[in-house]
Amino acid sequence: GQQIMKKPYLECTVLEVKVIEGLGTTADVMLVNGTLHEGDMIAISGLDGPIITQVRALLTPEPMKELRVKNPYIKHKRLQGAMGCKIAAQNLEKVVAGSPVLVVGKKDNADDIGEEVMGDLATMLNKFVDKTQSGVYVQASTLGSLEALLTFLRTPPKEMKVDSIPVSGIGLGPVHKLDVTRASIQLEKKPEFAIIMAFDVPVTKDAKDLAEELGVRIFTADIIYHLFDQFTAFMEAERERRKREAAQRVVFPCVCRIVKDCVFNMNPLVVGLEIKEGTLRMGTPIAVPREEGTIDLGRVVSIENNHKNTDKAEKGQQVAVKIDQKRGMQNYVFGRHFNYESDLCSKLTRESIDLLKEHFRDECKKEDWKLVKKLKGVFDIM
Repeated sequence: GQQIMKKPYLECTVLEVKVIEGLGTTADVMLVNGTLHEGDMIAISGLDGPIITQVRALLTPEPMKELRVKNPYIKHKRLQGAMGCKIAAQNLEKVVAGSPVLVVGKKDNADDIGEEVMGDLATMLNKFVDKTQSGVYVQASTLGSLEALLTFLRTPPKEMKVDSIPVSGIGLGPVHKLDVTRASIQLEKKPEFAIIMAFDVPVTKDAKDLAEELGVRIFTADIIYHLFDQFTAFMEAERERRKREAAQRVVFPCVCRIVKDCVFNMNPLVVGLEIKEGTLRMGTPIAVPREEGTIDLGRVVSIENNHKNTDKAEKGQQVAVKIDQKRGMQNYVFGRHFNYESDLCSKLTRESIDLLKEHFRDECKKEDWKLVKKLKGVFDIM
């Protein structure tokens, strides 16, 4: 029969990084060839660069004798390939699954070994990953497929008409709980980027459960285009959802004047308005700037153009408008507090201007932005 050749050099790969009670963060590795010793200094690829650390313990699972045993692992002074084992050591939190494990010998230069272990991963991290920024988490089966996906996200084909997608972290191999935890950091920064794009890799049940619990989305596909389509469809839906939410709070810029002899009712205020600048829309809060202080008249609850209800009125149009005051708002009287000469302006705030910029830029013309600038001065908005 053929004998399996044992080679002298170490061939060892990280399969998964796990937090184990009593041991801290550990690395499950496949030791294919060579020998590992307790106390060895090892180098492993990390998300922030090479990790040089000392093997505190080499562990293998206890044979299935007693399931109630407190510590289900056996400690070893040395282990020889080929076998799976667990390495307990410090600073393993940011180890990249799929990374090789190299031993740093007494005569070796740790920096050189660190550079060697990072290899192509270092190039990819420097080129594609911005850890300070918001971005998606990318996971692939091999370094080659990881690079292909990262390149695609950085420069999507022109026909897709989309911007590049920022990446905040990468991993190799199956998606585990730790990957979900890493991706969940985005929930605090930019929730729509709390996403794992898993290319041609399985997702463990634990990871799926945790993702559901935390609100991290996992997109899986074995074709890059499909993965990309899932992401862009989600982002489009997310944009629409945020725009719908913002629509309740956004205020478009507008300046109106009351048309002569067109004050039809005082409370609620029903008047004929001519739109001098901008667009008057339903729900717009109306204020009258005056020397002695701005007065709030209330919100627009109906707009009629030629006896027909409409959602908005453009510059130059004359419309009948009903402005409703909230309970407890001071009642202002036409003729005493404001008159035909008064400008009735949409009451902008810092928030409403930000919403306008973020979600409704395409609905604003150049003169609208000029009016925003003018109203910022009127209402003292920084």
